[in-house]
Amino acid sequence: MTVDAKYKSGKSEHDENFPVASRIIASRYRAPILAFYRFARAADDAADHASLNVAEKLRILSALEDTLLGRSDAAADALPLRGELQKRGLSPQHALDLLKAFRQDVTKNRYADWAELIDYCRYSAMPVGRFVLDVHGESKSTWVASDALCAVLQIINHVQDCGKDFRNIDRVYVPLDELARHGADVSDLARSQSSPQLRACLRAIVARTKELLPEASQLPPGVSDLRLSVETSVIVALARELLNLLSTRDPLSDRVHFSKGRAALIAGRATASTLVARATGKRATYQAVRDDAA
Repeated sequence: MTVDAKYKSGKSEHDENFPVASRIIASRYRAPILAFYRFARAADDAADHASLNVAEKLRILSALEDTLLGRSDAAADALPLRGELQKRGLSPQHALDLLKAFRQDVTKNRYADWAELIDYCRYSAMPVGRFVLDVHGESKSTWVASDALCAVLQIINHVQDCGKDFRNIDRVYVPLDELARHGADVSDLARSQSSPQLRACLRAIVARTKELLPEASQLPPGVSDLRLSVETSVIVALARELLNLLSTRDPLSDRVHFSKGRAALIAGRATASTLVARATGKRATYQAVRDDAA
């Protein structure tokens, strides 16, 4: 069983907040990353669909897993990823971790505290970064910074969509203890504008998410591939600016997104900064080697 076209959101990699296998990435790596994204999109569409019941959602997710692992060919959305994994000798584990998160989405709609939210990110977001790093042949030592960045991106999405997630699918990623600490209630998410209590709660979550940025910022200089370094630096810059916006704007009443022009400006600055830093670093390393030899 696969995701019927009528149940699909219609979203593609071009509709995401952050670049997905953009043209910055070397062409030889784009096919597996896009296959992974489209597999995840099919699973996400099933898990989030308002009219599918729990059993139907779980059947779709199982079909995706069975096809990914070669036990079936029923889920067309898993076939390209299965082919890419086989061709490149890559493990399906990151995709299986994602399916764990989507199954959790089907059966769990509240998160008690920050620890539960980060544990969810371990399966819903971190496997994406780890897969991209594996495709590029990067060291597993880069996973720590990647995990931090992916958690940041996931929580940004949660805050941006907190009202829609509650109204449409009764799902709340805002930690319940944080709501209680600020005197807010889940029902506040149904409003067209945040109460002062909910705004304080969301600002606290944003502030805590910002604490992950120093670790996340270690990813661009930590990867070997220049193009991936540029891509991740753009993502870090976009994340930082989105968090700044979410610190001052209300996601219930405002659409907290960048215009194409603003996103391009942020991306251009991050790209230039990374290229200069990489070039300067290489010259410094070369000079150090010469000095040692002398």
